[in-house]
Amino acid sequence: MTKADLVRKISEKTGLDKQDVQRVIELFMDEVKNSLINGENVYLRGFGSFITKYRAEKVARNISKNTSVIVPAHYIPAFKPSKKFAEEVKKNVKP
Repeated sequence: MTKADLVRKISEKTGLDKQDVQRVIELFMDEVKNSLINGENVYLRGFGSFITKYRAEKVARNISKNTSVIVPAHYIPAFKPSKKFAEEVKKNVKP
């Protein structure tokens, strides 16, 4: 599902204008990004958490040049689903 699909579905279910729904979704994503950039996790009860994970410095290989490269320590964004959400997906997704 793309952002456009999400906007369309929410617009159909709520009766709101697509431009308004798109603006709300974009503002939500901006707030999540800004919170994570500022070191604040975002917790949505019953859905999950947007968190930052720390990655320690490591040595990687550049295969094409056969050299070692040091990847500095850094943070990455991650999503951790709630237990209820994870269970629903586990039980209901069909291959």
